[in-house]
Amino acid sequence: MASHQTVRLSAGRHRNASAGACVMELASMLAHEPFSDRPETSSPVIAAFLRTYNDGLDDEQRQDLYPLAALIVGSAGGRALEDARASRCLAFAERLGRRLPRGRAAMGLATPEASGTWAAHAALRTGPTADVHARALAFARELALMREQRRRRLPAWLVGRDPADVIAEATELREPAEQLAPVT
Repeated sequence: MASHQTVRLSAGRHRNASAGACVMELASMLAHEPFSDRPETSSPVIAAFLRTYNDGLDDEQRQDLYPLAALIVGSAGGRALEDARASRCLAFAERLGRRLPRGRAAMGLATPEASGTWAAHAALRTGPTADVHARALAFARELALMREQRRRRLPAWLVGRDPADVIAEATELREPAEQLAPVT
């Protein structure tokens, strides 16, 4: 019986781990999800990139994807994060010299699946030389490390005030600025 420790990455979709696994199927095993190339806990943008890239590599280079499977478990994010990842995919493809379609055709690339796939195709068409392969692996890690940008709400008593004054008042190092105004 194959496990996440013994499975060898291969191209395509598989019925089960005994038949082999792509990098996304390995991620589903690591996430303790049903065996699938679309694990729920993984970012759909990264998944699309890695599925396509996995299938276009030779067997030796494909094994370099193994560490990414663990990194992308739990990477699924909200719409803003996935949109940011999709934008990065399109920028990555352009950096590799692949022009984006224009007009209505460009609208389809805004989806997670399409943007990730486009970036992977760009890497595969450009190489995959050792340099492009290294850049693609680094790019996948960069996408996986992106996190939601949480907006911190400032307390109402701080909004519009100089933080130094607030800190000084709180620590009683000096009196509030209003109290220091000269008396005339």
